[in-house]
Amino acid sequence: MNEIVQDIERPVAEVAPSGAPMLEIDLLKTLVAVQRTGSFTRAAQAVFRTPSAVSMQMKRLEEIVGRPIFAKDGRNVAFTEAGDDLLGYARRILRLNDEVLARFRCADTAGMVRLGTPDDYATRFLPPILARFAASHPHVQVDVDCRPSTELAGRLEAGLVDIVLISSGLGCPIPITGTVVHRERLVWAGARWGEAHLKRPLPLAVSGTTCSWRSKAMETLDNAGIPYRVAYSSQHYVGQVAAVLADLAVAPIPRSVIEGEIVPIDDHLLPPIGSYEIQMIRASRATGPAVEALMGHIIQSFQAELAAGGVRVAAE
Repeated sequence: MNEIVQDIERPVAEVAPSGAPMLEIDLLKTLVAVQRTGSFTRAAQAVFRTPSAVSMQMKRLEEIVGRPIFAKDGRNVAFTEAGDDLLGYARRILRLNDEVLARFRCADTAGMVRLGTPDDYATRFLPPILARFAASHPHVQVDVDCRPSTELAGRLEAGLVDIVLISSGLGCPIPITGTVVHRERLVWAGARWGEAHLKRPLPLAVSGTTCSWRSKAMETLDNAGIPYRVAYSSQHYVGQVAAVLADLAVAPIPRSVIEGEIVPIDDHLLPPIGSYEIQMIRASRATGPAVEALMGHIIQSFQAELAAGGVRVAAE
């Protein structure tokens, strides 16, 4: 009798018209929480369930996909190859779910938002953020203004932009504070198989004199007693990258943007620079649903990349 009752109380997986079981959003949210937190107990706190309920959810998910998701690794949570594949699909499904809900719930939100950002952030972070925001808020126009952080702070106070993403930390002289949406290391970048990092004085490719990354990089070299010279200076990120790719200089840039023929230089060869932050700040007079929607979307996008392992919002 007890077995019959248990079978009745057990939730039945939804079935698609084809007869195949359907993945449930709640199960996928819990799976991503397990990966993000590293344990069933912490994941339970994140999804407001008990650890035993999380364990049951993961067993149910394994039944639905027909593969083991977790590998035995002592007390640590480890994923099988199938589990890693499922995580990728889970993140995409959850992101699409959020876009669909936002698209129909926010379909009437309209207006223009003026977003200020340094051009390197625009290159690295904005394309996926703006693409997803446009899908969920098709009637909101985003006007992007690319300038150095110090200029953006002044334009924000003057009311010329509504929201800014600016650099802070590393002694950056920004007089206003907002929400930290991202934090990661700055590293020395050079060309793959290049030799610029071996030259003395060390040739640098940096931004303008008001850039905190430039100031911190020079301070780091001064403290280490390494002679240097500014070989290339450009307000635009692409100008610095061009000099690095040509093996004419090294540049202090975020770890997450390094790819292809640009590689990080080992800390044993050049001293570590430190970490920087990206703050999101809203102008005092910037209000309305469109501004609120974009701010929330930016925060969610950075959090989603963190969950996927793409960027960090905590110091390494």
